[in-house]
Amino acid sequence: MSAPAYNPVTAEIAAELRRIVGDRHVVMDAESLAAYSHDESKGLAVPGPAEVVVKPRTAQEVAEIVRLANRRLIPVTPRGAGSGLSGGAVPARGGILLSCERMNSIIEIDAENLMIVVEPGVVTNEINERLKERGLFYAGYPMSTETCFIGGNIAENAGGGRAVKYGVTERYVLGVQVVTPTGEIAEFGGKLVKNATGYNLVKLFAGSEGTLGIVTRATLKLLPLPKASVALLALFPDTASAIGAVPKIMTEGGVIPTAIEFMDQASARAACQYLNETLPWEDAGAMLLIEIDGSHEDTVVREYETVGEMCLKHGASEVFVADNATTRQRVWNVRKNIPEAFNLLTNIQSGEDIVVPPAQIPRMLEAFARVAERHGMVIPCFGHAGDGNLHARVMKGPQDTEAAWRAKLPGALKELYREAKALGGSISGEHGIGLKRKKYIGLALSETELDFMRRIKQAVDPNNIMNPGKIFEM
Repeated sequence: MSAPAYNPVTAEIAAELRRIVGDRHVVMDAESLAAYSHDESKGLAVPGPAEVVVKPRTAQEVAEIVRLANRRLIPVTPRGAGSGLSGGAVPARGGILLSCERMNSIIEIDAENLMIVVEPGVVTNEINERLKERGLFYAGYPMSTETCFIGGNIAENAGGGRAVKYGVTERYVLGVQVVTPTGEIAEFGGKLVKNATGYNLVKLFAGSEGTLGIVTRATLKLLPLPKASVALLALFPDTASAIGAVPKIMTEGGVIPTAIEFMDQASARAACQYLNETLPWEDAGAMLLIEIDGSHEDTVVREYETVGEMCLKHGASEVFVADNATTRQRVWNVRKNIPEAFNLLTNIQSGEDIVVPPAQIPRMLEAFARVAERHGMVIPCFGHAGDGNLHARVMKGPQDTEAAWRAKLPGALKELYREAKALGGSISGEHGIGLKRKKYIGLALSETELDFMRRIKQAVDPNNIMNPGKIFEM
């Protein structure tokens, strides 16, 4: 498929969009367009704003907008909260930016079937706030639950700290209503825990980054809310001993924690200083934050004692226990605020999201160190040690200018991505490809895989209007 010659958003098109959603919900002033032209990615050069932002309220309005865009060959960029880290919701070809922010209703809480039906603009954290009183929770949430929308989580197949035990978003998406790139409203899946009828099209949309359609409603699986939860903060002398303890916790200890988060000293220091936190980061070369939850308090106590013993046996100098909501929040705040702390230090950085088989984490950390030394960069690292997902900030060394760092960055990233691939990993675990990693996709996927994806895209989006310029070029 060759790239189409897209058409501009004319006054006539703008008038038609206002007819569909109302004057208040069509935005064309420069300041507003600029606000919708970026996400939370650092080090990403964005192509420029959309020509218009449209804020529909219903699936029918979304369908009308998409039919108009498809008929007139105008690109459409779907957008949730704009909290992504890969440029997935950033317009790459101008056109229409379709914001789901007004589609923010929780339609149904079906406690009997342990399911919830939501619109894409619901803030993910609101789902669990609403479910608490019913003793239920949605387990597929990422780390940024207070800011992200569930529609964006589905589009990116978002993960997070608790994926070790609970998995990522796609495990909990049972059904979706989707507006296709040609403007049809389609239903896939539903309130079925098991369904072996044809291809699993629900999973196709989880992680498609808005390139195959716009999710306008989702049915999510729920779980009983854990009755007890404890967090441990284990201090280790160095990263090797911290990461080396992770598989021992699960194999020797026989416990699958809810979360196993890793922080090197630079990451812990940045977050503690940012928060004015007095946790003893100076005493540790690395930390593990481990959470255990369950239905029975006595079981959780036994498991956290086992995990603590495993940490001490395999090199931890000290293990702190956070067994109430206040202390758990305190230690989790350190981990959650690492990205913000680094953002405060500098904008000259590239946030990476590499994933490898968990047992290969030590070798990937060695690769980070080699690349940092070879290129004169600083690469602090943190992330989800239990599932092999490492977040690294590739930052400018003190001797370089920003221009020199930018010139070095592509080569450094290629080396890191090749190292990850050689270890059986890939270039993104949960943040997606979007614009940020598109030019590196061939380092992670074979031409056969890419061709298969392109053929799916061409079949459902023949005019290539839906979030064009993301993941791969056609």
